[in-house]
Amino acid sequence: MEAAAPHNPAEPAPTANSVGLTVTSPEQMRELGRRLAKLLRAGDLVLLSGELGAGKTTLTRGLGEGLGVRGAVTSPTFVIARVHPSLGDGPPLVHVDAYRLSGGLDEMEDLDLDVSLPESVIVVEWGEGKVEELTEDRLQVVIHRAVGDTTDEVRRVTVTGLGERWTTTDLTVLSA
Repeated sequence: MEAAAPHNPAEPAPTANSVGLTVTSPEQMRELGRRLAKLLRAGDLVLLSGELGAGKTTLTRGLGEGLGVRGAVTSPTFVIARVHPSLGDGPPLVHVDAYRLSGGLDEMEDLDLDVSLPESVIVVEWGEGKVEELTEDRLQVVIHRAVGDTTDEVRRVTVTGLGERWTTTDLTVLSA
C-alpha cells in the first residue's frame, strides 16, 4: 500500500484527520481493514461508500479479522444487518448494508443501531444520508475504483475522521 497521488483540486481538500491511500489488491484491502480495526473501539460508527465491487465488504472482512469477531463477514445485502460477536473481550461488529433501504434514519430505526452503538463497532455500507444522525463522531471511508469494462484492482481510499473522537487520532498509521 502506498500514499495516494497528489490531491486532485476537483475534490475537497483532505482535512487534518484524513488520509488517502492506494490499494492494489483485495488482500491489501483486507489488511487495511485489519489495521483500521486497531483504531476502533466500542461506540465507533464507520460509513463505507464506493461503487459496486469497490471493496467495501472486503474491507469489513479485514475489520472483522482485526476485531477478532465470530463468523464469516459477508455482504449482508439481503438480511440488511449481521451481528458478529467478539471472540475475546473486544466489541462486537454490527455490519449493515443499507443499499436496499431508501429512507433515512427513520427506516434504519428498525435495526436499533442507536441501541447497539455504545457497545459495538457499527459498519454501514451505503449509509450516506441514512445514519449520520446516530453520532457526530464517525469515520467515513470512501473507496474509488475504475468503473466500466476493466480488471483494474487499484482502489483509491480516503479515510476521514469526523467529530471530536477522531480529531487526535493519527490516521496516517493506516498507510504503514
